[in-house]
Amino acid sequence: MLAAAPVLAQSAAAPAAQPMADINQAQAAGLAARRDFAQFVQHNLRTRQAGLPDGFPLDINDIQDLQDASVGYGFQVYTLDPQDIVAGRAALHSMVKPTGVWRFIIRLHDRPIGLATVEQSAGAWTTVAYGGAVLSKDVDALMAFHGNAQRSNLRFVRVFQAQSDFLEVQSGADAKVRFAPLHSARESLLLQQRAQKTNGAGADGLLDAADILEPLRAAVKTNMDAFR
Repeated sequence: MLAAAPVLAQSAAAPAAQPMADINQAQAAGLAARRDFAQFVQHNLRTRQAGLPDGFPLDINDIQDLQDASVGYGFQVYTLDPQDIVAGRAALHSMVKPTGVWRFIIRLHDRPIGLATVEQSAGAWTTVAYGGAVLSKDVDALMAFHGNAQRSNLRFVRVFQAQSDFLEVQSGADAKVRFAPLHSARESLLLQQRAQKTNGAGADGLLDAADILEPLRAAVKTNMDAFR
């Protein structure tokens, strides 16, 4: 019922090759994502004959579309410590840390329709959420545009305290690290105009760390102060 899809999850550890521990994580998380999605599909096909409920987490038009959906490639979620952002004493890319959470693109034919979020608990990997249809399309397009064949030059970075997502992109030519702001970052950090300025003919739309550090720092400080 479900199309088979290889797990091409990458940790995007740069510039060294992907660590074996991350490869093992990717494989285990991918197996869990496919197993759980098969169960999710069967449950919904069995219990939702009347149609799609409001707020269904995947971007489909009919519940029967799930029969043709599949789990695609995955990527680990990285983050930045808010204290590191505020202090700003090191290069931004050197402060990025893995969270241990993996996300997998869910496709209907060739179209991204959402994400499966997979976490490890008590030694077992399991899918904890489905959703993120807008994010899945944004990530898939930018990874295709900026990534190498293995996507090993990319890292997905979520700054929770700033409600912002980025792709960290390492150049294959000179190993320079730059950032592609995703929809959440463009909106919450008001990076839309900066991204547009670099997105003209022949431009890659990437921003230097200096372009995003101050907006990040301001957003993180504001949110941290709000919870004190």
